[in-house]
Amino acid sequence: SGSMDSCLMIWSMKSQMRAYHFVGHKDAVMCVQFSPSGHLVASGSRDKTVRLWVPSIKGDSTVFKAHTATVRSVHFSSDGQSLVTASDDKTVKVWMVHRQKFLFSLSQHTNWVRCARFSPDGRLIVSSSDDKTVKVWDKTSRELIHSFCELGGFMNHVDFHPSGTCIAAAGTDNTVKVWDVRMNRLLQHYQGNLSFHPSGNYLVTASNDSTLKILDLLEGRLLYTLHGHQGPAICVAFSRAGDLFASGGSDEQVMVWKTNDAADDGDVLKTQKSGSSVDGTHHTPVEMDYALHLEKTKPPNSSRNHEQQEEETSLTNTLEHILEQLNVLTQTVSILEQRLTLTEDKLKECLENQQKMIQSK
Repeated sequence: SGSMDSCLMIWSMKSQMRAYHFVGHKDAVMCVQFSPSGHLVASGSRDKTVRLWVPSIKGDSTVFKAHTATVRSVHFSSDGQSLVTASDDKTVKVWMVHRQKFLFSLSQHTNWVRCARFSPDGRLIVSSSDDKTVKVWDKTSRELIHSFCELGGFMNHVDFHPSGTCIAAAGTDNTVKVWDVRMNRLLQHYQGNLSFHPSGNYLVTASNDSTLKILDLLEGRLLYTLHGHQGPAICVAFSRAGDLFASGGSDEQVMVWKTNDAADDGDVLKTQKSGSSVDGTHHTPVEMDYALHLEKTKPPNSSRNHEQQEEETSLTNTLEHILEQLNVLTQTVSILEQRLTLTEDKLKECLENQQKMIQSK
């Protein structure tokens, strides 16, 4: 996990095992990912660099200047040989993991690129941006195949379905959209951030209302709503085997959830909560002494009285209004960040011109 404190944490799922606390980045760590083999961890930072770490007690890492602005996303190809990165400099870059060699750049986005992912077979790359587009690229020819534009907000996260035939994107308007990349059409529409289950049958989303939701992709319906975080749930991801998934929230907690094998009648999902300390020297995942109940969606009860329905309607309208205001605030912050980037670029250009003038004299 990465954090605004510029540190990287590697958590052990075994009891009585300490977590690894890695220091190297000079600014907030925006993204992390294990390589398919588990022998490397890639991280991207606001310090404009990418680091490749060996997840051991030594915490050795190699660093390379990847972009000219904040690195928002890192992702290994399925064979572990390539790495794709996305940045606020509006580019997507592909690297050879061995020797950290730069291969090529994709630069048709007109605003910050928040996320980039390889397809399972490594032939395609998908990227999402603040220009309100999701683009699909051919890795070999480096050409843009298709651009999805029917988006209501900025796209923070995008990923391929395990089959490679679909993509899902999550945006600042708190929606998740699933498209078929063969026919380039919208298939399903949900709410929140996202992660596909390895089987491809389920999708888990993280939402600003602090909940996680399990969705059935085959039937296109909500299965469960999970409560645990004390603030907006920012990110979520399944393990490679699909038996666990982890979520991170603005409450500064990383929560690990165990998927339910008995999905038909299971009403409880056990969770492990990873404790943390300031120095990061003793982080032992401890099984919580309570269970978080899943709320299955149920049809409205016709026996509810009129007064209860009015109260629920009023509460729903209030919550929707709050979410709308939060969305406006998010977009405002994003615009301010864009203006700050433009100012930084102009300042950099002025300094370069001044240096050239001095050298010419």
